[in-house]
Amino acid sequence: MITKKLDVSKKNIEIAGNIIKGGGLVAFPTETVYGLGADAMNPDAVAKIYKAKGRPSDNPMIVHISHMDELNLLSEDVNDMARLLMKTFWPGPITFVLLKKENVPGITTGGMETVAVRMPSDETARMLIRAAGVPIAAPSANISGSPSPTNAYDVLEDMDGRIDAILMGESCKVGIESTVLDVTGEEPIILRPGYITKEDIDLVLGIKAQFDEALFKNPLNDDNFKPKSPGMKYKHYSPKADLKIVEGEGKELKEKIEKIRNRYIKEGKNVEVLYYEDNKKAAQNFFADLRKLDRKGVDVIITAALKQEGLGLSVMNRILKSAGYEVVDYKEDCDDCNSQ
Repeated sequence: MITKKLDVSKKNIEIAGNIIKGGGLVAFPTETVYGLGADAMNPDAVAKIYKAKGRPSDNPMIVHISHMDELNLLSEDVNDMARLLMKTFWPGPITFVLLKKENVPGITTGGMETVAVRMPSDETARMLIRAAGVPIAAPSANISGSPSPTNAYDVLEDMDGRIDAILMGESCKVGIESTVLDVTGEEPIILRPGYITKEDIDLVLGIKAQFDEALFKNPLNDDNFKPKSPGMKYKHYSPKADLKIVEGEGKELKEKIEKIRNRYIKEGKNVEVLYYEDNKKAAQNFFADLRKLDRKGVDVIITAALKQEGLGLSVMNRILKSAGYEVVDYKEDCDDCNSQ
């Protein structure tokens, strides 16, 4: 398959929309990460996404809309709490899990009776949805398990020859996937943390959102785990390099990282360190940095853990998944560091 590389223009967005209408696949920019889109109401088209990504079929997809009227195609069960949050945060990087209508294909929802819906703030994404004339199912536009792409060239790295077209837009401004919020019950439950934080949601509602218990468990150890949201079950965002997470603060943290780095260098490994002092920059750059270091042929990437609060919690969710939920035990991993 020859993948069309389409610069963002009105004409090319129409071309991309027609590809979606015809049951094809188009990668496109959003404010979070690049999405791999297909007609959400066409089971055969959605099946192509799973094939292109090598994605497990029980991993639900997010359906993207461009206007509130399109929500009626997907769900009739939107309560007052959900409507208030949508009014506040849409268009934007938050996804709402709702009870689905019967016409929404099970393949789109991973066999769940709920559907995850988002209205992106990226204008190119919304123009594409309007051009297609259908809601667009779109997970991240990468091979399943690899770091999510935040620019068009990272999409090409994974998807060239696998899909019909890529809209070659700008780099994503947010850089991590959307917050996913279950609003089917009386209290909101965060299934995936994102740029819009628990604190943001609490402020709007005047009640406290809850985190799904599964967020703080390692689903890789549970074969029976059923994901309620994209990204909950499987190992995600993993670089080819071995990613090591080091916990700590200030000078002590930097000293730990340097000692562990020196140990791997002594073993002949090519080592790079990621150290983020700003959570927004961490969100924007983490996935792109992983891909850059893989292209450099790095063997080991060492990254400092972030404080798990606010946006830091959301980025750490991705960092932990990238490392297979393993954090360096400094004493075990650095027994001989002091001799170096």
